[in-house]
Amino acid sequence: MTELESFFSSDGSLSTVIQGYLPRASQFEMAEAIAKAIDNKQNLIAEAGTGTGKTVAYLVPAILSGKKVIISTGTKNLQDQLFHKDLPLVREAIATPFNSALLKGRANYLCIYRLESALNTSFGYSKEDAQALSHIKAWSKRTKVGDISEISDVEEADPVWSKATSTVDNCLGQECPDYSDCFLVKARKKAQEADIIVVNHYLLCADWSLRETGFGELLPDAEVVIIDEAHQLSEIASSFLGISLTARQLNELATDTLDEYFKDAKDMPEIRTVCEDLQFEVKDLRLAFGVELQRGDWQTIEENPKLISALGAVHEQLEKLADHLEAAAVRTKGLESCFDRVEELESRLDSLINDDSGQWIRWYETHSKSFTLSKTPLNIAAEFERFMQQHKASWIFTSATLSVAKNFAHFAQGLGLHETNSHSWESPFDFSAQSLFYHPKGLPKPTESDFTEKVVEFAIPVLQASQGRAFFLFTSHRALKIAADILRDSIDYPLLVQGTRAKSVLLEEFKAQGNAILLATSSFWEGVDVRGNALSCVIIDKLPFSSPGDPVLKARLQAMEKQGRNPFFEHQLPSAVIALRQGVGRLIRDVNDKGVLMICDPRLLKRAYGQMFLDSLPAMRRTRDISEVESFFRHIEQEHKT
Repeated sequence: MTELESFFSSDGSLSTVIQGYLPRASQFEMAEAIAKAIDNKQNLIAEAGTGTGKTVAYLVPAILSGKKVIISTGTKNLQDQLFHKDLPLVREAIATPFNSALLKGRANYLCIYRLESALNTSFGYSKEDAQALSHIKAWSKRTKVGDISEISDVEEADPVWSKATSTVDNCLGQECPDYSDCFLVKARKKAQEADIIVVNHYLLCADWSLRETGFGELLPDAEVVIIDEAHQLSEIASSFLGISLTARQLNELATDTLDEYFKDAKDMPEIRTVCEDLQFEVKDLRLAFGVELQRGDWQTIEENPKLISALGAVHEQLEKLADHLEAAAVRTKGLESCFDRVEELESRLDSLINDDSGQWIRWYETHSKSFTLSKTPLNIAAEFERFMQQHKASWIFTSATLSVAKNFAHFAQGLGLHETNSHSWESPFDFSAQSLFYHPKGLPKPTESDFTEKVVEFAIPVLQASQGRAFFLFTSHRALKIAADILRDSIDYPLLVQGTRAKSVLLEEFKAQGNAILLATSSFWEGVDVRGNALSCVIIDKLPFSSPGDPVLKARLQAMEKQGRNPFFEHQLPSAVIALRQGVGRLIRDVNDKGVLMICDPRLLKRAYGQMFLDSLPAMRRTRDISEVESFFRHIEQEHKT
C-alpha cells in the first residue's frame, strides 16, 4: 500500500482526525491523479462533484510532494477557511512537516503610516469615521498580523479603511518610516519562507499582471500551483490584465496631495488650487454620466459631447497637477509619491482615451458617487498560456463545475490550456434518492412582461410544501425586488432579501431561523454552504445567460463572429451551463441532505440547447407534477419524526 493509499484508507490517518470517516473512491482517485501530475510535472484539469472532498484530495498529495506549493482559491472567505480549517486538519493527520502561510492583497493589511497620517490630518471627519478610526487605532496596538478581517468593530467594506490601508499607488515602499513594522512586508516574507502558500485569485492575478514590468514578486516561485474554484479564474484574470481608472483613485490622489501640501508645500498654493479643481472636475464627470447606474461601452462616451468635455477637463487638471508636483517632488518622499501617482493616472487616462488597436474592450461603469473607466483584453488565453510557460510548475485546476455536458473545451480554451489532461469525478451523493427536480407545466416565456409575477405564483405552493427552508435565486435584481414585494404579502415564513444586510449576516440568520426563504442574485449562486434541513429547496427563475448588453461580453461576442465562430454555442451557452450548475450545487451539500430543485425557465424543454443544461445536471428524479413535490416533502417530514 502506498503512502497515499494508506492516508485515505478506512483505518488510515484521515480516520483519526475525522469522526465517522468513510473512504470515498472518488476522493482517493482525485488525490492519486494530482500526485501523478505533480510527480510528472504535468498540468491537470480536475473536476470533482460536491461531496468529493476535493480540498483534502489536493492538499495531501501537494504536501507529500515536498515541493513549494501555491494554492489559490476564489474568495477571501474560502481562503480563510482553507488556511484556518482545512490545513490544520490535514496537518494533524499527516506525518510530513510543512510550513504554511496565508497571503492576501495589500488592501487587507493595516498600513501604520497611513493610519497615523489619517489621525493627524488637517481635514475633519464625520462622527462615524472618527469613531471607526479610533477603533482601528486601538486594534492596531494589539494585532499581530494586521489582517483587517480580525476587527469586528469596523466592517471590511467601510470606506474608512482607505485611510488605514495602502494601495500600489500610495505605498512609499522601502522609503516608508514604518517599513520595518509593515504588516504586508512581514506577510510576504513569511510566504517566501513557507512550503504551502494560500492566496486568492485576485492576488495571483495581480502578481501575474505585474510580472512583465519586473514588479511581480508578491508570490515566491512555486513548483506546484493549485487553482481551486478554477471556473472563476478567467473572468478575474481579465480584469487584472486590463487598465482601469476610478473616481476614487483620482479623489484619493487629490486628498493625499493636499495632506502633503499642508505639511511641506504651503508656499506653493497653486497645488491646493489644482487639487480642489481636480476634485470638482471628477464630481462633474460623474454627474455628466447621469443619475442612473449603468455599464456601457466607450462609444457612448465618444458620442456624448458633455462626457467628452468633462473627461478632457479631468485630463487637463491631471496635467496641471503633474507640472506643479514635479517641482515639489524633491522636497519629501510623500510629495514624490504623489508626483509618481499623478503621472501614472495621467498615463492610464491617455491610454483609455487614445486606444484604437482593436485588441482591447473599452467601457465604463457608474456607481452612486463614483465611476470606473476600463479597458479589458479581448482574449486572455494567449497571455495566460505565456504566463504558465514562464512560470514552470505543475498547474492543477479544480472545481465542481468545469465541464459542460462532460466536455472541458470551454474552460480549457478560455485559459489557453492545450494538451492538458482532464478528469471528472462524480459526486458521491445519491441524487436520485436525495433530490427531486421539479419543472412545472405552463411556465411563461422569459420575455413576457409579467414573467416574474407568474414564476412566484408557481413557486408559492413549493415554498408552502417545503415550509420555507429555501433559496430563491434570480438572474436580475429587478426580478428579486418584484418577487420580494409579492412574497411579503403572501407567505408566512421569514423572508430574507439580499441587499438588506451583509451577505454573511443574511446567511447566518438563514441557518438560525431554520425555516426562512432567502431571495438572492448571483453572489449566492456559489461559494455558499448550508447543510441540513435549513435549506431543503432551491428555486431558480431563469437560465443564467449573461446580459447581451454588457459591453465586455458584447465586444467578445462580436470578435468571435468576425472570426467566423458561433458566439452563442462557444461562449454564452457553456458559461450559462456552468453558472446553473453552481446554483444547483447549493441544494445537496451532505450525504444526509434532501431537497427539491425547481427551475422556472421553459426553454429547458422548448429549446434544443436545453438538453445541454439537462445533461450537465446531477442524475435527479424529475417531475412536472406539484403533488409529487408535496409528497416528497411529506416523506422527509415523516423520516424526521421517526
